[in-house]
Amino acid sequence: MSIISKKICLVGDFGVGKTSLIRRFIEQRFSDQYLSTIGVSISRKQVAISTQEDSSEQTVQLLIWDIEGKTKFQEISPTYLKSAHGVIIVADSNRPETLENISSHINLAFSANPQGISISIVFNKVDLVAQDHVEILVKQHQFFNNSHVIPTYCTSAKTGENVEKMFYQLAQSMTKKS
Repeated sequence: MSIISKKICLVGDFGVGKTSLIRRFIEQRFSDQYLSTIGVSISRKQVAISTQEDSSEQTVQLLIWDIEGKTKFQEISPTYLKSAHGVIIVADSNRPETLENISSHINLAFSANPQGISISIVFNKVDLVAQDHVEILVKQHQFFNNSHVIPTYCTSAKTGENVEKMFYQLAQSMTKKS
């Protein structure tokens, strides 16, 4: 069985938990210490994805790019997003301004990859907000009109809630498009 590689980029504003989500997925751990990513950091993880055609499994090596967060002074560089197969756009459930920037992150991902990519929207840090608030956020920020955006996930890098599921679903979506 061959191994295919897929590039995933995590983008979002600074401090939304991109690095923490990656650490939870790769190392199954969490740290409360804030580490600001400078430029880009790349991690790898192999996952087995089931294929619908013949119920077999395909091994996918995910090349996960942790891209420094957007601030009011610095935009995310579109060159990091070039040749990405998937993008995870991360917002902080506690910071409304990060939610308002989701659409601009989607536009940036498509401008760097006009051929199309799979995009997952993630509301991180849901362990810090009430469940009814999370449900309202999800209803307010749906992207049903965009066929490249797969379901929105509410995650917690701290507890691990939906982190594995989100990465595996994106890997499966990217593999289907190959």
